[in-house]
Amino acid sequence: MVTALTLLHTSPAHVPVFEALRDAHHPGAVLRHLVAPELLDRARDRGPESVAAELLALLADADGPVLVTCSTIGAVAESLAPALGVPVVRVDRPMAAEAVRRGARIVVLATVESTFGPTRALIAEEAGTRAVSVRTRLVAGAWELFEAGDTPGYLAAVARAADAVTDADAVVLAQASMAGAAPLVRTTVPVLSSPRPGLDAGLRLTGRPAG
Repeated sequence: MVTALTLLHTSPAHVPVFEALRDAHHPGAVLRHLVAPELLDRARDRGPESVAAELLALLADADGPVLVTCSTIGAVAESLAPALGVPVVRVDRPMAAEAVRRGARIVVLATVESTFGPTRALIAEEAGTRAVSVRTRLVAGAWELFEAGDTPGYLAAVARAADAVTDADAVVLAQASMAGAAPLVRTTVPVLSSPRPGLDAGLRLTGRPAG
């Protein structure tokens, strides 16, 4: 029996992104998508911990690994794994680990401020005893473009922000929605995004090899 990977999204825009990655790199893998935009709204208003009870209820029937594609609530979701009885991984964890491997100077770009705290904490966790310098930069006005459905404008704004970074060992695109900007950048600084390495990690938990 094939084990499905449950993906929890806070935007329906993520579904085709991960379906395309599956088709390109993991043909035959079974993905089960749950979309709950209200979780991000609440987490932004009241803090990530405020969605813990709803996450437990939403994921209660998951019978295999869970990949959480929202960086704002990823840490809270991971903490619920013992209660859920299944592995839970946040999509940005492999990206954070790669950023730390690239060097000590890391710039985090995000389009919603609620992402910064969880992402900084994740990078620190992945760094362990290694000293890292994490700077955060908000791509002002970009999230409004995303909510309006202007994906090209959104990604162009993110790419411009990445191109403005010159003094770093890695640029982290903190939200999965930002990944499409990576091919648009011209900076020589490595620009890291989360969807593909995150999906690889999630599917490894189902027993599939990395793509």
